[in-house]
Order: sequence, then C-alpha cells, then structure tokens
Amino acid sequence: MAVDLGGIKMKNPINTASGTYGFGWQYEGFYDVSELGAITTKGCAAEPWPGNPAPRMTEITSGMMNSVGLQNPGVRGLVESSGEYLQRLRDKGCQVICQVAGHSVEEYVAAVELFEELAPFASGLEINISCPNIAAGGCTMGSTPEGAAGVIRAVRPRTNKPLLVKMAPARVVEVAQALEAEGADALSVINSIPAMAINVHTRRSRLSRPTGGMSGPALHHIAVRMVWEVHNAVKLPINGVGGVMTGEDAAEFILAGATSVAVGMANLVEPAAAPRILGELEAWAEEQGVKDINELVGAFEG
Repeated sequence: MAVDLGGIKMKNPINTASGTYGFGWQYEGFYDVSELGAITTKGCAAEPWPGNPAPRMTEITSGMMNSVGLQNPGVRGLVESSGEYLQRLRDKGCQVICQVAGHSVEEYVAAVELFEELAPFASGLEINISCPNIAAGGCTMGSTPEGAAGVIRAVRPRTNKPLLVKMAPARVVEVAQALEAEGADALSVINSIPAMAINVHTRRSRLSRPTGGMSGPALHHIAVRMVWEVHNAVKLPINGVGGVMTGEDAAEFILAGATSVAVGMANLVEPAAAPRILGELEAWAEEQGVKDINELVGAFEG
C-alpha cells in the first residue's frame, strides 16, 4: 500500500484534506492517527488570520459549504501549539504535510521561510494557491497559469521540502502544466468549488458572505474528471481531493490517476472515516489481484 507523493513516502495512500482535520491531535480520541499515510494540517500563513465572521458553514444537498476565511494561528502559533505532537506523529510513520496560505507572493514566501526554520516535522508543504490575491483585486492566486506559476517560482528556492500545490478548480490542465514547469513536486486536485446558498425565508446568504466553497459528495465526480485530465497532461503525482466518503470513492481517484487520496468532509460527518476508508481501499486493491497499489494508479481503461 506504500506510495510516493512527490518525495513524501507514505505507508498507504490515505491523506486528510486541509481545513477538515485541524492539526491531527483533535482526532486522537477516535483512533490512532498514525495509521494514516499522511495528514495535511490546516493552512497557516506567516501571521495569524482572524478569518470570516459566523456563520461559516452550512449543510447543502449532498455536501456542505464553508466560508471560514482560512482562520489560522500563523506558523509560529502552529509550532507552539502542535509542533511536539506533529513531530511524534511523524516519528510514528505518518507523514505531516503543512499547508501554506498567503494573500500575496510575499506572504507565501514569508510563510515558507518560517516553516523551513521552525517546522522540522513537516514532510512537505502544500501551497494553497486558491487564496484571494489582494494585489489583483481579490481574484484567486491560482486561477491562471501565470498567477499559479508566479507563486511556485517564488517559493521553490526557499525550501528543499517537497512542494504540493492545492489547485483551484479552474483551467486545471494549463495550471498543472505551468506548475510542473516551475518545479512543483505534486498536485492536490481539487479545492472546493465556489457556490451559493440562500435562506429563502430571510433572503440572505446561509453564510456570512454571499458565496462560499462547496465540498462533499456533490463535487466528487467533477474532481475525478479533473484528476484524470491532469494525470493525462503532466507527469507529477496527484493527491485526489473531493467528496471521498468510501473506499470506492478513493479507488475512483486512484484509477483516474491519483497516487494518494485526501479524506475531507467525511471527517466532519464521521470522525473515524479515514481509517474505515483505508480498510475499504485495501480490500479493493486485494480484490483487484495486484501486489502493489501503484499498479492501479491511472489504470482506468476508458
């Protein structure tokens, strides 16, 4: 079941999606987190962000929407509050991927430099290029190949750790090719999809802002399609993200071309979902008659 996600050696393909899993220790009361191949921590910037006002989350048909605004304690706050736990977790064989947030190229660079200095437990860094670019009027940093490439070009020289990139669900093939050219090691495909939910009785948004990010089963098959498109366009390993609720959902991502799979909203619905999905995925791989799950990566036959 072991896989290599761009230099991050995972004992199995199950990862967690940033923003749904805190910093890992929040789930220790439900199961031994070190069973997983990796966890991805909540995104952190160089300085703490307060995030958006409540309400920040709402259930929708077959999923949820959020407008958390990437509230986070900053890199120093992460290290102070959770660094010892994350180091123990990595020592037990679960890789720790730290997500990096920023509103400008300079902010990404500052955060990466802090992770490099203060977080020896980080097995790799996931650059969230879906943050709004304050210098460009709020458009998503990774919504264009040029914008995405500019971020990775700036941060790549700042660290020797593997760099994943959390991709926005827009122009994924062009953006993936630009990221590959700039030295990204792996891609997380995809982030949540912009959506809207209205309370028809109050005529106001069900969130504190008009729109938010949709995640969950409703977008799973969109994400599978984008993983397949990216897999056919670049040679980088892919972390499949989007609506994974069962082992079969994870298997779809792997057949489409994902090396690893991130469990997201399922963690909020069923706190012990990730190890259950791992067990179901392992049973599927055995059923397929292969000795190594890597034989199934991209094995979709059309």
